Amino acid sequence: MTPPSSQTRRLILASASPRRRELIARLGIEPDAVAPADIDETPHKTEVPRAYATRMAREKAQAAADPSGHVLAGDTVVACGRRILPKAEDEATARECLELVSGRRHRVLSALALLSPDGTLRERLSETQVRFKRLSAEEIDAYIASDEWHGKAGGYAIQGRAEGLIAWIQGSHSGVVGLPLYETRALLKAAGFDIG
Repeated sequence: MTPPSSQTRRLILASASPRRRELIARLGIEPDAVAPADIDETPHKTEVPRAYATRMAREKAQAAADPSGHVLAGDTVVACGRRILPKAEDEATARECLELVSGRRHRVLSALALLSPDGTLRERLSETQVRFKRLSAEEIDAYIASDEWHGKAGGYAIQGRAEGLIAWIQGSHSGVVGLPLYETRALLKAAGFDIG
């Protein structure tokens, strides 16, 4: 049986994130469907950030598995050392995260999993180093007031006001936003998608 051509391949994005849809559009790709995966995102006891990010992307892809298309899932984790910073859902958590990353380097791990209809799983991981300036209490207060931190891993969104507080970055800017484009393109090309 002849496999379908790259033009007929269906791509299902296992994420409700508008940022991921905007980023994948930069590769000239519009997902055929969006199927957010609802999984338990609690880290395992003693689980390190890299393993956690990879496991989350894999489990999201598997939860959204669809025999009619390739499922692309991703997960972005902000880590200080071995500590996985939470998604900030309240001001106290956002403030704690900002105080922790203030003036020091941290890592942003962005894992990808692409599950093919035949069950083949392809995975990639992007690791980016980020350093904030030393934040004053006033700068933290102003960022908290912006509400950009809400629901963001590590309590900040690099694509907003926080970018003006970041002194240094090494790695993938798009990975910090939530979808590392170099790795995404490589995965899709390996699966036979026609990307220029």
